[in-house]
Amino acid sequence: MKITRFCPAKVNLFLEVTGKRPNGYHELTTLFAKIDLGDHLNLDLTPASQTEISLQVTGPIGAQIPACADNLVCKAARAFLEHYALQARIHITLDKHIPTGAGLGGGSSDAAGVLLALCEAFDKNPLELIDLAAQLGADVPLFLYPDTFLKGQGIGEKLTPLPAAKTLPALLLIYPLVPVSTKEVFARMHVPRQDDILTNLSKLDRLIGAVQNGCPFSAWQPLLFNRLEDYVLPFVSPVQQALHTLQRANNGIGLMSGSGSTVFTLVGTKQNAQELAARLQYTQALVFPAVFHKGTVYANYRNKSTPHS
Repeated sequence: MKITRFCPAKVNLFLEVTGKRPNGYHELTTLFAKIDLGDHLNLDLTPASQTEISLQVTGPIGAQIPACADNLVCKAARAFLEHYALQARIHITLDKHIPTGAGLGGGSSDAAGVLLALCEAFDKNPLELIDLAAQLGADVPLFLYPDTFLKGQGIGEKLTPLPAAKTLPALLLIYPLVPVSTKEVFARMHVPRQDDILTNLSKLDRLIGAVQNGCPFSAWQPLLFNRLEDYVLPFVSPVQQALHTLQRANNGIGLMSGSGSTVFTLVGTKQNAQELAARLQYTQALVFPAVFHKGTVYANYRNKSTPHS
């Protein structure tokens, strides 16, 4: 059996740090949005009496990714088979386009893509795997959902799918060719004051309303927020420079995604994004025009609710 999947990247339209757990993990409230920049997975499955998993990585980012058993896609495949007490021979080809260390969730999306492909092959419900996905990585559960927009809480694994208007803006992303270590960002992190958190969470409520009601992207602008910018921009000058470039080019609109290093801005249409990219002529970076990705509801996606929402 051969299965092909598209694995979309994500951006964070909003990200606030709301606390810190005793184990050192930070609690977040965030608004995830999937975009049409992504990787492509091909899985070749054959019956076997003993599990064998192999990986080939191709694509423009492929040289940066080790094709070994420690790759998250291999771990996801093995975890799925062990969870359901199955054996199979699986060869995975990963065509890699999402940069690493970029705040775009590429590795998490690829791991979820493997889980979804195996759910399709073995007729399993993806939402049975939320806890397993969270053990692979905090962002992996996000990509088990077909929804474009999801509110994330906890360490990002408590997810609430959100409906959105049919008309949505486009995006332009800049990856400044430097990865950012999420671990190092959170090591610098200080939990903000409670009144600051509450003020920002009220912005999130309004931002969700703007997304759902189809408000023009100019209405989104004052509500976009990422607390982690305070712990990346002063320390990683290429990210700061890329963000300033976008903000100067597009009326001050710009935000870092996740823990960086990708920054993005909102525009009216993908054509507008392409025109803006041409005007920027940004040579020390990768520039990606994009739109929000509207996923497919899978046949075995039987229950829209989640025990964590």
